[in-house]
Amino acid sequence: MNFHFLCFFPSHPINGVGSPCRSSPTKAPLPHGSLYRHSHMEEKLFRTTCSTDLCFAIFTSFALIWIFLCFDYSTFRFSDNGVLIASSVFSTNKLPLHHPCSGRYLFIHNIPSRFNLDLIRDCQSLTRGTDKSDMCPYFQNSGLGPEIEDSRGVFFNSSLFKTNQFLLEVIFHNRIKQYECLTNDSAMASVIYVPFYAGLDISRHLWNPNISARDSSARDFVRLISEKPEWKRMFGRDHFFVAGRISWDFRRKTDEGSDWGSILRFLPESHNMTMLSIEASSWKNDFAIPYPTYFHPSKRSEVVEWQNLMRARRRPHLFTFIGAPRPDLKDSVRGMVIKQCRDSSLCKFMDCSSNGVNCDDPITTMKAFQSSIFCLQPPGDSYTRRSIFDSILGGCIPVFFNPGTAYSQYLWHFPENQTAYSVYIPVRDARIWSGSIEGILKGISKERESAMREEVIRMIPRIVYADPRSSSWDFEDAFDLAIKGILERVEDVRRKIREGRDPGEGFDDPDDFKYTFSSRD
Repeated sequence: MNFHFLCFFPSHPINGVGSPCRSSPTKAPLPHGSLYRHSHMEEKLFRTTCSTDLCFAIFTSFALIWIFLCFDYSTFRFSDNGVLIASSVFSTNKLPLHHPCSGRYLFIHNIPSRFNLDLIRDCQSLTRGTDKSDMCPYFQNSGLGPEIEDSRGVFFNSSLFKTNQFLLEVIFHNRIKQYECLTNDSAMASVIYVPFYAGLDISRHLWNPNISARDSSARDFVRLISEKPEWKRMFGRDHFFVAGRISWDFRRKTDEGSDWGSILRFLPESHNMTMLSIEASSWKNDFAIPYPTYFHPSKRSEVVEWQNLMRARRRPHLFTFIGAPRPDLKDSVRGMVIKQCRDSSLCKFMDCSSNGVNCDDPITTMKAFQSSIFCLQPPGDSYTRRSIFDSILGGCIPVFFNPGTAYSQYLWHFPENQTAYSVYIPVRDARIWSGSIEGILKGISKERESAMREEVIRMIPRIVYADPRSSSWDFEDAFDLAIKGILERVEDVRRKIREGRDPGEGFDDPDDFKYTFSSRD
């Protein structure tokens, strides 16, 4: 039977009667001439009459009951502080799966300029610890540095810059501003980027014995971020920032003024954030991404042209080492490497000490990499070196002596098959190691050498940062791989939440075996 609703609105201008709302069958109209039948029908109608408010209340009640019965309560979970939270706040799939930005949206936090732009304006204060008399020129061209105009045949186009390794955070920030899936709605974002130039900030205070001065910005930073509404969604586990220094510069373990670095990564709030830097620590909330090189292409054709140039290079030197001796690191691997290189007629050694070659000149260093088959990469002041990436850019096969120099670092950017692109000579103790680097490298067949060099050349687009001023990128660069890595990391946290597991499980745990030699070494 079909029904319709008949409603008379309150305070009718004719009868002033309140508004009965009734439902009645849509059959023939009431018959005439029968008072009894008419009165009987009115009585029936009256019995089916209700007020508007009552009808609405009944309808609403039934609707709410239906919703409660059908709701999937598995989408709720208890937060860290015991509050029941809808897990939908941890899901950002608000777009169709085929949408190119589905699961890729990124939100940039707007923080005070003292944490980023003011540091650039005060670039004169950033010179100590960089071996540069003036850091200001390196902020040109969105952090890429001055263009290399006269390459003396080493470089071939206008995509080469005198880039400083400490400006990774500036380059990354400018690159992320051009990211195709930015959003102004933080609720839609899969990850949240915080543009804190932590490396530039700490570089002003690393040598200051006053730890309060060293830690001031770090404490202010975490306090500011943790008070923002976006923090409450995942308590910071979807937040990340980038630093152009090694992670150890932010992990001071004591309050002694003689201890190195700031306390940033040991602050409670910082445990829940991920830091991308040129060298990761042994904690699982630090990830390493490539050092900036001198090459910043704007399009794929420039990369292909560069790769072809590296394939055609003549390489007269079997192996090369570019670096400075470390007299304070007695019996170090670096010292052993320098000695063997000096003793070999097949090795080219470029001494970067104050009395040696100007290794700050990109033309000089790149020419050496481009003329060598293998490039030695021993640890120095820390596990990693910028030279790793400059040598790969030059088509030179890297030779590693410690797993912490590359294999346990650049997990998002280097191939899993380590032997495909590098030579590994594990040296646990340089004092008792009696092997011959020259002998090992001479023993590698020409076929394997060619295959490794080709793999190195194929890696080039993965380890360079495209020019952030361009908008015509058509290849996947180091930035793209870093964003893909952080998106996957945060999605893994959301997956744990959906499965009812602890989102902090394994997020910031220490990995004591990250830099140790395997049992087969």
